[in-house]
Amino acid sequence: MTNRQVILRCVAITAAIFLCTMGLAAQDHGGRKVRILQTNSAGDNVHVIDPATNKVVGVIEGIEVNHGVGAAPDGSRIYISDEAESTLDAVDAKTLKIIKKVKLSGHPNNMAVGKDGRRVYVGIAEAPGGVDVIDTATLTRVKTIPTKGAIHNAYVTPDGKYVVAGSIAGKSVNVIDASTEAPAWTLDEDLGVRPMTFSTNPDGSTKWIFVQMSGLNGFAVVDFATHKEVQRINNPPLPAGKKEVPEGSDPSHGMAVTSDGKTLVVCSRINNYLYSYSLPDLKLLGSAELTGKGAGWVTLTPDGKTAYVANPVTNDVSVVDVKTMKETTKIPVGYVPKRNTTALLQ
Repeated sequence: MTNRQVILRCVAITAAIFLCTMGLAAQDHGGRKVRILQTNSAGDNVHVIDPATNKVVGVIEGIEVNHGVGAAPDGSRIYISDEAESTLDAVDAKTLKIIKKVKLSGHPNNMAVGKDGRRVYVGIAEAPGGVDVIDTATLTRVKTIPTKGAIHNAYVTPDGKYVVAGSIAGKSVNVIDASTEAPAWTLDEDLGVRPMTFSTNPDGSTKWIFVQMSGLNGFAVVDFATHKEVQRINNPPLPAGKKEVPEGSDPSHGMAVTSDGKTLVVCSRINNYLYSYSLPDLKLLGSAELTGKGAGWVTLTPDGKTAYVANPVTNDVSVVDVKTMKETTKIPVGYVPKRNTTALLQ
């Protein structure tokens, strides 16, 4: 080999190392680690999954009947709604130890963290319901925002400007202005409101709310600007010879939109499938038949390439490749896993 060939090879190797390093840095998320946080509604622990290995890398102990979970934007804390003690539990993201239990106004269900991390919003499932507002600097409950009916799930819109809370008993979508922490508008539906997710306009504002409902194996589409339901989509019927999953409380529970805004993934508990729909035209793209059972909730990796579906019947999490819509593996977790979320932790 000539000196010139040696030099060219060294340059090529150096360039490859540089590009590899740049690629890793792009995935580094500012030094924070991507983690899937999985609650276990019939247990007293929360599992922390590394999506790079699909292994459980940590366990938060001592939170019985844990329901919703979210993380501070800076990755320093994890917040968990605690049904057993009617508290919001703040957890140190590094040690996975409980920092404080914040007493709530009633029995909670799901919760959401504000985009700037200053507030946590907890849905109160105990009548008369409402959304508890927790100040994260002092870890105290500062107010309860009234809603039409007890709340099943609370969310923050992608732009952080609104809190959206759904009521099963009240059959309502309650939209709250995050800046004033006061009700903005309410949409009445004909069925109980269960999980929701959002699509956005080019400027980042909310375009649609996708709403799953009691007894509906599919979802409704609500136009955020007009406050009206504009479409209702049914998930596909089961193929011939396939059986429904009898265990569970509702047919379709759990949705998420990919980070590029092009795909909506939807759980069908009763069908035991994860479906994908194109956005904005809402055409069926694919379906993943799951070997875990129950399809109770779904979260996506930041790049939108991988979905994690909680299976409350079989106590595991299905990992699905969104492009091919194939289940690639299952991860054993705790008892009756339901809510999960994706977090960037310190």
